[in-house]
Amino acid sequence: QVQLVESGGGSVQAGASLRLSCAASGVTYIYGCMAWFRQAPGKEREGVAFIQRSGGNTYYADSVKGRFTISQDNPKPTVYLQMNNLKPEDTAMYYCALDIWRPCTSGTMASPAKYNYWGQGTQVTVSS
Repeated sequence: QVQLVESGGGSVQAGASLRLSCAASGVTYIYGCMAWFRQAPGKEREGVAFIQRSGGNTYYADSVKGRFTISQDNPKPTVYLQMNNLKPEDTAMYYCALDIWRPCTSGTMASPAKYNYWGQGTQVTVSS
C-alpha cells in the first residue's frame, strides 16, 4: 500500500523560508513523477513544482519560479520543496502527489488527475 507523508509546514512571516518533505512508503522504485500541489480555501488545487524521478528534470509554476526548489533524495523515495521569500499568497495546504510510472511530461503535468497517490497535506501560512 503506497503512502505519502508530508512534513515541514508552519506559520511564518513574509520573506521567510520553509522546507517541506514528502516520504513515500510501500513502493520499491518510482519511475515517474513526484509533485507538490497547493490548495487555498475556495480555490482549485494548483500544481507548483514537479520532479522526474529518473533524470531529475524539474518544472515549476510561474507563480513560484525562482523562489521554490524541488529536489529528491535518491535512492530514498523522498522529495523536498524548499520555499524561499514566502509571500502571503503562498498560504495554502500543500500536498505531495505521485505518479509511479508515467513521466512528468506524460499527460498534463499540473492536472491533479494525473497522479495516483496523494499525501494528507501540510499547512503553510504566511503572514504579512
